[in-house]
Amino acid sequence: MNCRGKTLTLGERTHVMGVLNVTPDSFSDGGKYTDVQQAFDHAKLMVAEGATLLDVGGESSRPGASPVSTTEELDRVLPVIRVVADALDVVISIDTSKAEVARKALEAGAHIVNDITALRGDTEMVSVIAEMDAGLILMHMKGTPRTMQRAPQYEDVVRDVCESLNESVRCAEAEGIAAERIIIDPGIGFGKTTEHNIELLKRLSEFRSLDKPLLIGTSRKSFIGNILDLPVPERVEGTVATVCWAIAHGADIVRVHDVKANVRAALMTDALYR
Repeated sequence: MNCRGKTLTLGERTHVMGVLNVTPDSFSDGGKYTDVQQAFDHAKLMVAEGATLLDVGGESSRPGASPVSTTEELDRVLPVIRVVADALDVVISIDTSKAEVARKALEAGAHIVNDITALRGDTEMVSVIAEMDAGLILMHMKGTPRTMQRAPQYEDVVRDVCESLNESVRCAEAEGIAAERIIIDPGIGFGKTTEHNIELLKRLSEFRSLDKPLLIGTSRKSFIGNILDLPVPERVEGTVATVCWAIAHGADIVRVHDVKANVRAALMTDALYR
């Protein structure tokens, strides 16, 4: 997978994507990395711990989150992307659903756009990604961050999410995004109940029918807290368990906050399954 000069080899090992939220209100680490130097120090640590991708986000997508302006989002992410791109050998993903943010982040040094709306949030997004030869992560979400956890319902959650992602893949390819630059993400926790999330993980191998690399993001999420009855900071072991399961059932990339523990778990699981 070649994205703006960076090559990501998929299939030989599981890639660990470190979460770098530069927001004041993210559910897990909001406010910890709003300073550029703090954000860079954390990015450097995650790369040292084994992250091969970093996902930089300037707008919280936690349940109930309110949107922020394009200007504010750019002010948060661009300085961080520039310093990381200049100093670290790592694939950078910009977590945004705004085409203007995506364009300027890619110009600043990002390689992939992680769009939680799967191209449904901004009609200009697909052309920006195609024009700039960027990678694309298509994530499924039911509703918006503000509304997604208001009693989400599905006829068959795996089938419905597969069909939705397949539609987004077809749209992306029809608009000129190379097939080999597209990654899919079923969106664990985005418009899903605990039962929906468990079902998605149990039947994760069914997403292989879409013939795309698979990214899974379970890190510290509410369904883990609901099952273990634990607050956000104490969900590391639960996250590791879901990461190992996801790798064993087809995940190519895992998106996590706690990089060291999950890199070690991924290496061990790779030794068993790859």
